[in-house]
Amino acid sequence: MINLLPLRQWHWVSILGASLFFAMPTVAGDLDVLGQFIKQQQNQNGQESALTSFISNHPDANLETQAQIAGPLLNSQSALIMNSNSGEILYQKNIHQIRSIASISKLVSAMVILDANLDMNEPITITEDEVDRIKNTTSRLSIGTTMTRRELLHIGLMSSENRAIHALARTYPGGMANFVMDMNRKAAQLGMTNAQFYEPTGLDPRNMATARDLALLVRGASQYPLIREFTTDNYGSVYTSTGKTQIYHNSNALVREGSWPILLQKTGYIREAGRSMVVQTSIQNQPVIIVLLNSASSSTRVSDARALRSWMMQQTL
Repeated sequence: MINLLPLRQWHWVSILGASLFFAMPTVAGDLDVLGQFIKQQQNQNGQESALTSFISNHPDANLETQAQIAGPLLNSQSALIMNSNSGEILYQKNIHQIRSIASISKLVSAMVILDANLDMNEPITITEDEVDRIKNTTSRLSIGTTMTRRELLHIGLMSSENRAIHALARTYPGGMANFVMDMNRKAAQLGMTNAQFYEPTGLDPRNMATARDLALLVRGASQYPLIREFTTDNYGSVYTSTGKTQIYHNSNALVREGSWPILLQKTGYIREAGRSMVVQTSIQNQPVIIVLLNSASSSTRVSDARALRSWMMQQTL
């Protein structure tokens, strides 16, 4: 918890209130408005909890106001905590800014595949069509490798394997164009009013949405048992056309560590999107969705998730 120097509680609340008045953005909660001010006080001696002080004097303040008073300083440019049952937003930072979302797009792709009720045991072969010509990324899934639709979806979600997801979309009834159209249709059904998709993997930076959109996406994706299972699994092996067995693990460090009760997750990265993450978890028995967009690195993305979790835990003490 970030602290303030305990000179006079009301004196600090007065200063903080004035800071909010002059620094508040047009959309409430769209910036960590008090984060920079609080940070200036961190190195002082004799500190007292800013949130504790504020709550004692403002017992009716909601969590959004508390977040503005003592919310964590985040590297991520957009962040959100939402109660996954009620839809209540518990913390927000730039949640209405439209951003490139990279491989988080794969959650929409997975729902489109599963909604089509296709044969999950049908074999699909990786072809030249799966070669990334947008970002020129490489893949361990060699051309000529044959896997079932289920296996492709598994490593596509767990390890964010782009060729796997592309092959699923290419072999979709009606082809790639129809698949992308159904992605946008699915997003609209979920209420993702600012979302737009141009291809299934997230390699195209024009795949965009807001943090608010992605919270709705996670809530929708959580209704699919296979998506929950595959995004939180941590091991897969593929015998490729090169004669080698490739081992795949989860792209999310929080899943690999195993210390969080994660029900669903997805990471994403391209240069335009930065390091991003969505997580459905439980904090102090409260079901929540955490969205983090455009963090500087994998480590800051994970640190931001931990900061939000710690902040939430302190709210429920």
